[in-house]
Amino acid sequence: MSYIPHTEADTRQMLAAIGVPSIDALFDAVPASHRFPALDLPPPMSEMQAASEMLAISEANDHGGDFAIFRGAGAYHHFIPSVVNHILLRGEFYTAYTPYQPEISQGTLQATYEYQSMMCALTGMDAANASHYDGATSLAEAVTVALEASRHRRKKVILSHAIHPQYREVVRTYHQGRDIRIIGDRGRGEIVDLIEMLDDNTAMIAVQYPNFFGQIDDLSTLATAAHQVGALLVIVANPMALSLFKSPGELGADIAVGEAQPLGVPLGFGGPYLGYFATRKKHVRRIAGRIIGETQDADGKRAYVMTLRPREQDIKRERASSNICTNQGLMALAASIYLALMGKNGLRRVGELNYHKAHYAAERIDRLDGYSVDKSKAFFNEFTVACPRPIADINAALLEAGILGGYDLGQHYFHLQNHMLLCVTEMNSKEEIDRLADTLAGLA
Repeated sequence: MSYIPHTEADTRQMLAAIGVPSIDALFDAVPASHRFPALDLPPPMSEMQAASEMLAISEANDHGGDFAIFRGAGAYHHFIPSVVNHILLRGEFYTAYTPYQPEISQGTLQATYEYQSMMCALTGMDAANASHYDGATSLAEAVTVALEASRHRRKKVILSHAIHPQYREVVRTYHQGRDIRIIGDRGRGEIVDLIEMLDDNTAMIAVQYPNFFGQIDDLSTLATAAHQVGALLVIVANPMALSLFKSPGELGADIAVGEAQPLGVPLGFGGPYLGYFATRKKHVRRIAGRIIGETQDADGKRAYVMTLRPREQDIKRERASSNICTNQGLMALAASIYLALMGKNGLRRVGELNYHKAHYAAERIDRLDGYSVDKSKAFFNEFTVACPRPIADINAALLEAGILGGYDLGQHYFHLQNHMLLCVTEMNSKEEIDRLADTLAGLA
């Protein structure tokens, strides 16, 4: 094997260091019948033949394009204009590293600055960072900021039961072992219950908007109640819903966090996704991640630089408030391109399609025998359906019909056994919605 650069002396020294007499002895655990040259390999193929073979194997996999998708629960199937990838995959963006040297990183820095600016406009907040790993991470980092803001004197964090269950699990994992209490409401997710839980030991209270069930809660009194006891209000918001409804800033939030995947980032099995984090100016020095500022260079020209949160500050253990030392820069760029392409009116149009299509689907399904849609509150593009059979059985039958069904709420909420969370976006046609309703009717 001439391509291995080690000399015989190098090999002897390494084998002696690990206490193995020969290279062959390294593979004693592998049966001889499965070692080279006794491998059962097909004849060699050309590059063209190999590519054809691999494509044929990959076609055995199911993928989103094969199904009508009616599942959301934190990851949403939205249309992504082709130009997003055309810009995203340009070499100067795709291979760019951390922009420590601003003089050669102005393109990356400006793109991040634009992303932050648009997220501030969308959330109604004063400042935004350049992203966390996902929405759950952003919420966990909000807890860190709240504890820092109270100088760790307050030990209580309130999380609404109507926040995504996996987000709440990440928060608990993130802050396990700390001298704090992370508590939820009585299971109804009602704002009045949350307000009753506030006291002088509360550092932070968090709600989701729309909540995990797609519902729009009245948050008008929550900010006042939280601020009266000196607690921070954190709103976990779906950015697509903010195209239609009041922003977290308008609702009095101190911090807005969430998953920006709906903004130009495709569905993926585990990501990469994009956690956004926006805050009031008074907390800007406490947040983790990267912040880009606009300034002037020595010649008076506009320039962009990292500011307020240098990476080194977060890796000095004695001073660190977070271990976030990188970010989802490429995904933030995707969101930035998407928002710039759609503009205010285009984004609102997408939001309207989500809203109206979801309500059409809800009306169709609510008329079916054996099914009941929760209409107790206004909702955006998701809604809860009580079903006549176990959700696993229904989803298996829907899959056979080419439909990816809703999320089984009984996994996390014991009182919602046989309840499905359905999601409808602009990607679902009227024909798909009608097919979903007809198929559900046949399963009743």
